[in-house]
Amino acid sequence: MLRKTFLVTSVIAGFVGVAHGAATEAQYISPYDPNVEDLTAPNQPPMKGIHWSREMSGALQHYQRDLKAARRSPNMSYHGGVIMQTAQIHPIFWGTSWPGYSGDKITGIDSFYAGFSASNYSKTSDEYTDTSGQVGAATSSAPSRVDGSAASGGNNTSTILAEVCKAITNGLVPLETSGNGYYPVYTDVPRGSAGYCAWHSSGTCGAQRVEFAFFFKLDGDAGCDPSDTTTGHSQGLAALANVSAHELSEARTDPASPGAWYDGSGQENGDKCAWTFNVPSVTFSNGSQWKLQGEWSNAAFTAGTGYPNSSGQKGCLDGH
Repeated sequence: MLRKTFLVTSVIAGFVGVAHGAATEAQYISPYDPNVEDLTAPNQPPMKGIHWSREMSGALQHYQRDLKAARRSPNMSYHGGVIMQTAQIHPIFWGTSWPGYSGDKITGIDSFYAGFSASNYSKTSDEYTDTSGQVGAATSSAPSRVDGSAASGGNNTSTILAEVCKAITNGLVPLETSGNGYYPVYTDVPRGSAGYCAWHSSGTCGAQRVEFAFFFKLDGDAGCDPSDTTTGHSQGLAALANVSAHELSEARTDPASPGAWYDGSGQENGDKCAWTFNVPSVTFSNGSQWKLQGEWSNAAFTAGTGYPNSSGQKGCLDGH
């Protein structure tokens, strides 16, 4: 979770990364600074839950530990915002390479979201509440839709929101009026020099709030690769599935401003367990298997029943 726009023109203490190459000024950011909200230009939806690449995540660990040394508990707390009690998921594959695509990523992502619902992995987030209820284990998903127009990179939240709204207006995907509509956008744009693999955000199409997420093409990208050697998925699909689990879990527990659940340094449940894996694969409710990071559980940390994240804090669960 990133809060409150913060623009500087130099790297802070060596632990900050380039976040937005297309801005008129270079923007640098620490993802663990609670005063930071957006990597993009003003007047855009906040870029939340950034799934940093392995290299960037590793470089930030010292900074993260320094922040947490001054805090009594690593647990997340509630900040008054809404959660998503369910999620109505409509994946969009955006880019000129997707029409006629014959690999496993589109069918694989459909299987991922179908099996996520009511899985033990989904239940790792069901302890989190707002004033009207709690995150439920059940989600719904529709088959992926393809927009074959040229995709743009993910350094601009308004561009991805505009793609979602265009897909809704054109009837490619429906507008969910419950506030639980989640629209993950999978592009065919490689990550390049960006320091992150994916992110999620919230905005409006018309007057209706929608949740959405952005994903780079991660084929052959070692920095965003979970090193899955057991499930039989292609490397590109395995990488997308891992970051998809991260972003969906965060969107359910901290979807919009004002924020809901995050810790004292601004991290959401996916951030706190990023790049930590407990088992070779987890099994979803439809029998599909995926290599996935864990998600942070306050209850597991308090009870001492979770597995450790990269800082050694035993609060991660993967439903295994």
